Amino acid sequence: MTSEAKSIAVVGIGNSLLTDDGAGIHTLERFAEDNNDDGVCCLDGGTVGLALLDRLSNLDGLVALDAMILGKRPGAVTVLQGEDMDSHLRNQRGSVHEVGLSDLMDALRLRGELPKHRALIGIEPEDMDWGTEPTPKVAAAVPKAAALAENLVREWRTDGNPEVRA
Repeated sequence: MTSEAKSIAVVGIGNSLLTDDGAGIHTLERFAEDNNDDGVCCLDGGTVGLALLDRLSNLDGLVALDAMILGKRPGAVTVLQGEDMDSHLRNQRGSVHEVGLSDLMDALRLRGELPKHRALIGIEPEDMDWGTEPTPKVAAAVPKAAALAENLVREWRTDGNPEVRA
């Protein structure tokens, strides 16, 4: 990584043993397949905890990938950036992981290390039962979510203000 490169982390959240609950992990895997930028750190955040705090400190950007229950159709992809992400996490609706993610973001904020660029990309789950593969609708949404993450990273690299549409 050059001195001009910005540090960005893409974190997959979820339990890959619970079908669509692993949407964030599956999206991270897809993102990592296509990403060759050594300034981007890909992390499997599991079900999120403060143990990730030091790994996410002093970043320029953070993209969290997760299953997100918003009452949309299964497989719908939602992108929340900046204050929209913060507001959503304060309300903590949509995923049990968002409680941990909210705590993590609050800890970064308290330390003065909240990334300038931050986003939550969520896929509406259909089923959260035992299974290692997502349902077909969620699996079909994974490439779109990974592409949205890639677009955000690219825009943040140039400090642009992307208009991301899901």
